[in-house]
Amino acid sequence: MPTKHEISKRSASYQDYLIESLKNPKEAAAYLDAALEEADPELFLLALRNVAEAQGGLLKLSKKTKLNRANLYRMLSRKGNPALFSLESLLEAFGLRLAVEVRSGI
Repeated sequence: MPTKHEISKRSASYQDYLIESLKNPKEAAAYLDAALEEADPELFLLALRNVAEAQGGLLKLSKKTKLNRANLYRMLSRKGNPALFSLESLLEAFGLRLAVEVRSGI
């Protein structure tokens, strides 16, 4: 059975790999889309935080979006609830856009 240190090291390695892969806009879009499909707001906010980290962090993001850094921290916190306008600004800064698609089977 792995020790806590080994598990922590693996988790850190995965997080590093994830952040590196999310630097690619196509990977970031697929990741956010998959998180959105789960219909879990906390999971989607975690995905947004990971993409924000991959794109240079919240300070860089606040400059790029012209949104207050403290508001970004609050918006992306576990209890955050970004307004649609703010979400659009974030996605635009990531080089992405919000889209609506017809569900399969309809």
